[in-house]
Amino acid sequence: MVTASLAQVIISLVAGIALIILLTTKYRVHAFFALLLACFVVGIGVQMAPANIITAVKEGFGNIMRSLGLIIVLGTTLGILLEHTGSTRVMAAFILKKVGERHATLALSITGFVVGLPIFCDSGYIVLSGLNKSLSKRTGISIVVMSIALATGLYSVHCLLPPHPGATAAAGTIGVDFGKLILIGIVVAIPAMLVGYWWASYAGKKFENLANEQETTEPEQTNTYKPSVLNSFLPVLLPIVLIAINSFVGMDNAKSVGWYKVLSVLGDPVIALSIGVLLALMNGRNWKQNILSKLLTEAADKAGAILVIIGGGGAFGAVLAATNLGQHFGKAVPLETIGILFPFLLTFILKTAQGSSTVAIITASAIVLPLLPALGLNTDSGKLLCVLSMGAGSMMISHANDAYFWVIAKFSGLEMKPMLRVYSISTLLMGLVSMGMIYIISFLL
Repeated sequence: MVTASLAQVIISLVAGIALIILLTTKYRVHAFFALLLACFVVGIGVQMAPANIITAVKEGFGNIMRSLGLIIVLGTTLGILLEHTGSTRVMAAFILKKVGERHATLALSITGFVVGLPIFCDSGYIVLSGLNKSLSKRTGISIVVMSIALATGLYSVHCLLPPHPGATAAAGTIGVDFGKLILIGIVVAIPAMLVGYWWASYAGKKFENLANEQETTEPEQTNTYKPSVLNSFLPVLLPIVLIAINSFVGMDNAKSVGWYKVLSVLGDPVIALSIGVLLALMNGRNWKQNILSKLLTEAADKAGAILVIIGGGGAFGAVLAATNLGQHFGKAVPLETIGILFPFLLTFILKTAQGSSTVAIITASAIVLPLLPALGLNTDSGKLLCVLSMGAGSMMISHANDAYFWVIAKFSGLEMKPMLRVYSISTLLMGLVSMGMIYIISFLL
């Protein structure tokens, strides 16, 4: 049992966070090792026995893997298969056709939003960068406008919704129903996408001819067959619908028979995403063993890199829970008056300082978990609002220490000035608008 004073807990927590930021930004240490070292800094700082620290680390790592491991692997696999089969480009072409080239900027924002539901923002941007450039040439709209519209569309869902790693990890840590998070998260993400589109259209016009003419590499297209529009959208939308239905079926346990029981099974995130993966596989033709093996290996490798970070966050959270952080803060500070603003500001600071939205929200969720009762968020709706507010905070502010920032710059040929003035400011506005939406929703839940 930890009996450290409030001062010891605060100093140890600040030291742990500072270590994570220092190691990941200045020394480029992998986030997993930074989080692992922070566990020992905090544990030793509050006079935990080394054996107890190791036990907490193991339990925290194992618990988060048990709840999220399969979801992350399947979500990553779904995204890679959609890229390879050309489903993402079919969806983009369909949205552009419906919206019209006259509104090509809005079409790219919507495309980013839809394609970004299962695909990580950096991968989605790379896949769609060729479409982005060709539309800019055909319509005469600035490449800055088009690039930021696409980037913010992808970014709006990446920070707020599962199966993206930050939101998924936070939901698992805090204990939030995935279906409800997806439904309410979409409601929050739409205004975020629209404000990103608006700022790109408004501010990007000032940089008409500032695109860098450097050569950019477009992703290799290994599959020339294009699936139908319906087949392209199904792997994305069906899992979301099944997970959402399951969240409402689960509200009435008395009806856990017949169709309700079937829907409950199909709506389990693991089953729903597995169905999405199978549908994505059906979008490919004449699968060769070496290609499929390569894609699945790529998915496993990419998921593994994400999972170790999430596991590190789980371990960090377990150590923080052992410090009685919530009890200390609850007695010393009237956190209930801050409410959902606290997780938002905490994640915002972490994101701006170290660059990664995923690391920011994972770290923040570990800190916030023991504080939920003191914040007045220890209810189902409170936990949901907490995760969404951390997602909003993790949008702000994407700048030169964010890998996605450089993906956009490289694949669009944009210089630093328009990236900072258009893209970075758009992420600030997106976070603020998202938080405003969450505040409004808090009165309705």
